[in-house]
Amino acid sequence: MKIFITGSSGFIGFHTAKKLLEQGREVVGIDSYNNYYDPQIKYGRRDILKSFKNFSEVEGSICDRDLIAKIFKKYSFDVVCHLAAQAGVRHSLIDPYAYEEANVRGFLTVLEAARHNPVSHFVYASSASVYGNNSLSPKGFSESERVDQPLSLYGATKRANELMAYSYHHLFSMRMTGLRFFSVYGPWGRPDMALYKFTEGIMHGRKIDVYNHGKMKRNFTYIDDIVAGVISSIDKPFDYEIFNLGNDKTVKLNTFVELIEKELGKKAKINYLPMQVGDVPEALADITHAKKLLGFVPKTDVPEGIKAFVDWYKEFSSKK
Repeated sequence: MKIFITGSSGFIGFHTAKKLLEQGREVVGIDSYNNYYDPQIKYGRRDILKSFKNFSEVEGSICDRDLIAKIFKKYSFDVVCHLAAQAGVRHSLIDPYAYEEANVRGFLTVLEAARHNPVSHFVYASSASVYGNNSLSPKGFSESERVDQPLSLYGATKRANELMAYSYHHLFSMRMTGLRFFSVYGPWGRPDMALYKFTEGIMHGRKIDVYNHGKMKRNFTYIDDIVAGVISSIDKPFDYEIFNLGNDKTVKLNTFVELIEKELGKKAKINYLPMQVGDVPEALADITHAKKLLGFVPKTDVPEGIKAFVDWYKEFSSKK
């Protein structure tokens, strides 16, 4: 099986590509190495992928139509796994045009290339952010809910991806699987994410910003569990489906910080702040649908996942 992974040196893209390569699949990746965060982290991920003989990479933008067309002409892909995106809810308040470019135009560019080539299945990343202002039921957010109240431009662009995917499924009979990720964390995580920022700040004795006074609850989901869900989606193509991929329990942000403190053996200096625009007080995935059709069962609890991240971060930061 030959798989095209966009955002192959991104956080989720890297881990997904690495697992597929370990399984003996052939992976072709693309990444742009922009300056949204320190590109050295992306280069570190890429170097690991390049150690596999069954990996090829193209450096460039998913918005470059000529480049994407050339890639699809050169290779004959069985599956597209579209994980490239401009990430970050808060950054979408600062640079909204980056989200239109990568998340809408880039998505369309890859969709069009897949349409004009014999790709059997298109798997793409969505986000829990599409649930926006929805009321949270005891079981969590469900894929059957209406999602037309996003609270951030980032969430709006991910919902746009879902709608575009449905259109292409309807118009061109393309098999489409969308994956709504919930608060993914783990080794090689992005520096703009809470776990990385908190760990770095506590280690170096700097104050960390904790929003909503630490009362927010998040569905922190370990990267290995997410990858298992992505690969199950690749291996089980449906005509058109959307799945929640998240942990089945929530953790308070204050508890999250306490677990990091425990692993580091240091107390955090905390700057408590109110809820930021675009955030929600609680997010929980109802994963009934993913359990039934994908066999998705998260296995890593948060204390174990935080320990794995802190161990990685200590090693990574010592080499800087």
